[in-house]
Amino acid sequence: MALSGKHRATLEAIFADPVRASIAWRDIEALFDACGAAISEGDGSRVRVALNSVRAVFHRPHPQKETDKGAVKSVRRFLIEAEVKP
Repeated sequence: MALSGKHRATLEAIFADPVRASIAWRDIEALFDACGAAISEGDGSRVRVALNSVRAVFHRPHPQKETDKGAVKSVRRFLIEAEVKP
């Protein structure tokens, strides 16, 4: 998996402590795509993601563009389970 500098920066932001609440959701989705995840739309603002046999459903933030701290923690857990780390 070859990540661009932008994708690496997003990955590092997801794993940063303290947890950041300023990560744009589109950057997280771009990271999932760069990692080879299958992304599909669910009902409403739900986004289904499958990566390395790990599946998760996230809620796309709205009306703001940034992901809240709770969602960043969920994304972090998902990436750890999918064996994606910075």
